[in-house]
Order: sequence, then structure tokens, then C-alpha cells
Amino acid sequence: MKIIILAGGTGTRLWPLSRAKYPKQFLKLNGMEQSIFQLTIQRCLRMVSLDDIYIVTNSDYKYLIFGQIEEMGFTPPNENILLEPESRNTLPAIFNGVKAIRKKCDDVVAVFSSDHLIGDDDAFKSVILSSVPLTDKYLLTFGVRPYSPETGYGYIKPGKPEGPGYIVDEFREKPDIKTAEKYVQSGYLWNCGIFMFHSALFTDEVKKHCAEVYNAFLSDDTEECFRLSPSISIDYGLLEKSESVAVVPLNVQWNDLGSFATFYDQYEAQKDTYGNVKFNKEVLIDCSNNMIYSDNDKAIVAIGVNDLVVVDQKDALLICHKDHTQKVKDAVNALKNANDSRTDYHLTEYYPWGSCTLLEEGKFYKIRRLSVLPGKKLGCQMHYHRSEHWIIVSGTATVVIDGQESLVSSNESVFVKNGRRHSIANNGKIILQVIEVQSGLYLEEDDVVNFDEN
Repeated sequence: MKIIILAGGTGTRLWPLSRAKYPKQFLKLNGMEQSIFQLTIQRCLRMVSLDDIYIVTNSDYKYLIFGQIEEMGFTPPNENILLEPESRNTLPAIFNGVKAIRKKCDDVVAVFSSDHLIGDDDAFKSVILSSVPLTDKYLLTFGVRPYSPETGYGYIKPGKPEGPGYIVDEFREKPDIKTAEKYVQSGYLWNCGIFMFHSALFTDEVKKHCAEVYNAFLSDDTEECFRLSPSISIDYGLLEKSESVAVVPLNVQWNDLGSFATFYDQYEAQKDTYGNVKFNKEVLIDCSNNMIYSDNDKAIVAIGVNDLVVVDQKDALLICHKDHTQKVKDAVNALKNANDSRTDYHLTEYYPWGSCTLLEEGKFYKIRRLSVLPGKKLGCQMHYHRSEHWIIVSGTATVVIDGQESLVSSNESVFVKNGRRHSIANNGKIILQVIEVQSGLYLEEDDVVNFDEN
């Protein structure tokens, strides 16, 4: 069996936790030691080897993918990280993954999203593996039994029993609340976006029912494939048209964190007597059914409010009624239209060498925290208009300035005057933490010359 992980989504409904350049699947939420993406990788490794996992994503997330897998102690095969030149929805993304798999062999392929939380990995594995025989005849989708009427999901009506599942009678789009209640009472399943099929059958069915995608991917040029392909989901483009589709009930706790309402549900065990979810030392007086999420060491007090979602980040604050969490995406669009970069970027950005967190900035200064991974290096640069002062907080830095190398240890510092070539590397075994103070008349990113040291 092979596995395709879809890791290209932006998760705008979880802003400001999720940003376009660092979306929800890569977050380590409060109470989690691993990111949602890492949990997905771990779950897949219970079924196949790393060489059998293909990750479809975009170029913005390339280093996040490699960095988070390496953090787990693994090195992913380069050829298994499939970068999309542009987003074309799920059917082209999955077809691109299947095309890569078929270059080696035909096999059963399971498709998982990178942003799903599963409550019982053993039960999940059992359902997936027990469904493999159905892939001889059917394209499989998996459906979660609803525990409440939910308007944010599509629904599947099971028909005639077939093995561990059912022939699909029909797919239904996201309903209003009254229709959702009828679906739940009638035994419909949530369409949770998990699929499985044999690669040859899948390819034949795409050719038959969505020739536009099939023909677009006849080219060996990936950019041309995506440019020619329509943007279409696997549901619209294939499953709703094919006569060979079955659904298997997924009887495990499942959450796609599609909004802060489902995010709130994820922390059921943390709710207090009044239904409030909080993560730090927030003080709530005469409050009920609220969620207060903050990464900051800040005193947060709420009095006499109910059914609110409050997400506090250093550079952004969201206050939203729980019944309107689906509209967070509209707020993100409004910020984008105002050219607000906080829709795309966190204060922490990730690079091949580690991460950089903006701590404070003014007109003529900027303070950042650099976290350099063991064995990694920031390339040789020179700045025309700014100088930099590096203070080593932990670890030992190998610093090169105008060809002169020195070791700078914890509690020591080094000054890099503008106009001088410089680089910093971590040749140690622990993460190198550096406080960088930039000062000068011009601090923008284009004030840099990069040197090829090869």
C-alpha cells in the first residue's frame, strides 16, 4: 500500500493561529508535543514505511515539510515530496500523487489530509486495512458517523451493504441546520475527505469521468500539467459521477479543525463546569461556553460573556461568537484586501536552517530570535545599510566575518558592522539560540547581498 498526504491547505478559518505561510497542519497546539502534520506522519508509519508515503504540497511549505519530518528523526525521500506549482484543488493534487506512484508500480493508495486529528490510531489503522479488499472493485471514501448536526461538512448516504462498507447512494452538499438534523436522523455520514483506491482503477475512472484532468497530466512537465488542469475537487470531478464508489464508516473520534467551533469541540476534556475552555491562567467570571486561547504570558480576564472564541496572538486578536466561526475566512479576505501581511506571516518564520522570531521593531531597529538547528548554517551575506549584533543565548556559534572564523559561546556576543561579509553556523549538537539586534537607516529584506560560498 502507498499513502498520499495532502498538505497544501491554508486553514484560513483558524486565523490568527493559522497563516497562509504557516497553516494549521504545521501547528503544535496547546497540549500537543507534535504538530498535526507530524501526528499524520506518525499515523501513516503504523501502516507503511516512509518510502511509501508521498506528500503533495506547495513550494511555500517545502522546508516546513522537511524540517518537521527531520525533527521526528527521519529523512524523507526527495522524490516523494511533490510540489504543486499552483493550487488546483484535490483531484489534480491526488492525480499528481498517483502519477508519481505509478512510475514505480500500481498499488492500493490511501489518501489522507495532513490536518485531521484522529482519536484512536489503532482503530483507524484497523478500518483502513480491513477495507483494502474493496479497492478491487470500488473507489472508497470514508464517512464519520455524526455526533451532532453540522453545517460545515458534506454528507454521504450509505446504500446497499458491501463488505465492511456500503455502496454510495448519494453525496449531499453542506446543508442548513434543519437539513443536517434530517441527515443525522437518517443515518447519513459526514464526508471526511479520506479516500482509498487501486491506482489503476482510479486512473481509469478519472479518464472516464474527468478527462480534463487526465489529459492535463499526460505531459511530463508538472508546471504545464497544473496550468492545463481545471481546479476541481475529487468529489465533484470523480466520486459524484462514478458508479464504482463505496463508503466505509469510520468509527473513531475525528476532527478536521475546520473552524474554531470544531476546535472548541476538540478540547472537550478541558471544559470547566460552565463549558469554558482555557489553556493558561485566564480568569473567567460569570462566563459560559467560551474558548480563550493564548500563547502569550498575558493576564486575560473575561466577565459576563458567553459563547465567544477569543484567540490572542502577539500580533493579532480574534473575538468571535461561536455561531459565526465560519466567517473568520471572510475576515481574512478583508485583511488581504487591505494588504495586511498578518494574513500570511506569523512573527515566527521557518527556513532550512531553523526559525526566526520577530521580538520587537522600530523605525531604525529590529530585534529577532534566531534558532539554528544542529549542523545548519545561515549563508554568507553582507548588508549595506544596517549592522547586526548577535548575542548567543545557548549553544556555540561558528561565526565568520570577512573570512575570519571564531567561536562565540553562550553569554558572549559579536558585532557585525554593515559592509562586512558574515555567516553564522551551528556545528554543535543542540539548537543554537541567538538574539539578533539590527540597527541602521534601512532594515528591509532587500538590503542584503548573498554570496555563493561554493
